[in-house]
This record gives sequence, structure tokens and C-alpha cells, in this order.
Amino acid sequence: MNYLNVLKYFKPRTNRQSLNNEEKASSPGVRLYSTEVRTCTLIPGDGIGPEISAAVQKIFKAANVPIEWESVDVTPVKQPDGTFGIPQTAIDSVNRNKVGLKGPLMTPVGKGHRSLNLALRKEFSLYANVRPCRSLEGYKTLYDNVDVITIRENTEGEYSGIEHEIVDGVVQSIKLITEEASRRVAEFAFKYTKENNRRKLTAVHKANIMRMSDGLFLRCCREMAEKYPDVKFEEKYLDTVCLNMVQDPSLYDVLVMPNLYGDILSDMCAGLVGGLGLTPSGNIGINGALFESVHGTAPDIAGQDKANPTALLLSAVMMLKYMGLNDHAQKIEHACYDTIKEAKYLTGDLGGKAKCSEFTDAICGKLS
Repeated sequence: MNYLNVLKYFKPRTNRQSLNNEEKASSPGVRLYSTEVRTCTLIPGDGIGPEISAAVQKIFKAANVPIEWESVDVTPVKQPDGTFGIPQTAIDSVNRNKVGLKGPLMTPVGKGHRSLNLALRKEFSLYANVRPCRSLEGYKTLYDNVDVITIRENTEGEYSGIEHEIVDGVVQSIKLITEEASRRVAEFAFKYTKENNRRKLTAVHKANIMRMSDGLFLRCCREMAEKYPDVKFEEKYLDTVCLNMVQDPSLYDVLVMPNLYGDILSDMCAGLVGGLGLTPSGNIGINGALFESVHGTAPDIAGQDKANPTALLLSAVMMLKYMGLNDHAQKIEHACYDTIKEAKYLTGDLGGKAKCSEFTDAICGKLS
């Protein structure tokens, strides 16, 4: 089973055939891509971002991927209200290309600075975050044969940014849950589970405590379950899932949950397979998608040729599948997995001594 194939939800046509009128009416999310060269937005990021972005570009070139990169800078610019936001040139690029790849970004700590990652998700309505976590042969962890997908609502919840100080020393943060966003991500999760032949979908919640907010999210999942009777569905409390996950990850397959729960649980699942440096991520929106590495900027090793590009590379593989370039995606994916399995050119975070450039060259060698 190909754990990265989130793209079946968009039904890409690898044979480039046209949709008939009936298909067009029933498949509003379908994207068609020809074999001609397409332009994708590239946000290299901060710290090690430019190095691992360059590694991905080199590997794509070796694989003859029909993509041109439009590199943009997202260094925050000051807005009229004194806050800092995304440069308009970057916004225009993503809106124009509809598909992008993003390295890690640093958010300065201090008043007036907000998370650029959060800002990007909100700017482009990237409502579903898909994070596959799968054990990689050749890199031993405490758990074997992990194959879990987390699907996280990506636009609201505790990350809505609605908070204020009531009186000195008392701050209120509002968790926003809407029916529209909950139903949208629930539908995505059910379609994903069905079309990727996964065995079960689990809704993760705390509706026993937050009866209205999590209760609304859970109700939307239940209603969607009635529309997908062939998808095995269950409901689990967040704390129960966390406990069971570290005892036996095989109990779960695909998980769907509100924003904050997804943020925490997806990182926890990444820890089961070796960490964020091995975990790809895709943010799917209504009109496009942005794929990213979700690890930090690692400024302590930036510019030293020590970074591991695997997470960004596998995220780029997800991007290729989203675009319907499945042959190129699988070729790069297998080359990456084989390089890790051989364990000859592993970076320091994987227990090896290879440089980022050596790991990259090893992958490129398997593509020739």
C-alpha cells in the first residue's frame, strides 16, 4: 500500500484524458495536468531550509521531473496595523501556481509576530493537513510496521487566534469550531480512507468535556459516516488514543481530528517512526495545496551540509502525486527508501556521518 497517495481524493488522470460532462459534474475537485513543464512555488525557508530545498531540486532534476520552480521569499513585511504578514509577491505566486513546496520557517518571538505557517494555511484556506507516518526499512525505532495517517482540520480550533486579556493576569483563548469546516475535513477524511483502501477511520475528540465544540465536530463525522457505510468508523477520546498509540500503533489506521489535537498527535506519531525529519506533510485546500517539511529550522547546523532532506523530499513526492505525476513520484520515493535501507549514506540525525550532499547524491545515483 502506498502510504503517501493522498491524491486519489483529487482523482488525477495519469493518461491525461478529458473528463466527460457527467464526470465533471460529479468530480469538482479533479485536477488535470499535462506532461508539459509546470511551475510550482518554492518557499526555501529559514535555517537549513535553503540547503534541503536545493537537495530536492537536485533530485528532481536527476529524475527529469517536468517542473520549474518559482522561488519566493516569505520574510514577514510590516503591515499598516503594525503586525507582520506574508509578502504579496509570495501570495501571488501561490495563487498563480496553485501548488507549492515549503521548507521550515522561523517565527520570531514577540508582539506583532504570528506564525507564518498558520498565516499561510489561513491565507490559502488549506483546510486539511495530511501527515503519513510509516516505518522505514533500514532505520530501526522502538516500533515496527507503523502505518498511520493523521488528517487534521487546519484552519480553526484553538489556532483561530482569538484571544484577549479579560483583566490583568487573566487571558481568554477561544476555541472556534464551525460546522462548515468540520464537515469539510470529515468528508475529506472519509474519501481519503475509502479511495486509498485504508481499513478504518477514527474520529479523535474530547466531546465528553467540550460537549458543544467537539460535539459539533463529532456530529459532522457521524453524519458523514452515514454517507460512507463501507468505511469502518469509530470514535475515540484523545487521551485514549494517545495511550493506545504508544502501546500498539497498529490499533489505528487513519485519524481525523480538530486542529490542536492533530498538531499534537501527528507529532507523536512521527516520533514512532523516527521523528519529524522523516515525516512528510501536505496541506490540501479548495483551490490548491502546499506541501512542507514540518521540522524546525535547525539554525545550529545551518550552512554546514549536515541537514537531512528526507521530510521535504517525501513532501515533494506527495506534491507530485497531487499533480498526477505518479511515475516520477514513485521513482524518487523508491530511491529515497533504498538509500535509507542501505544505510551507507545516512545523515547524523539517522545515526550516520554522511553530509546532506552525499545523501542527496546517493539518491540521484539511483535515478540515473
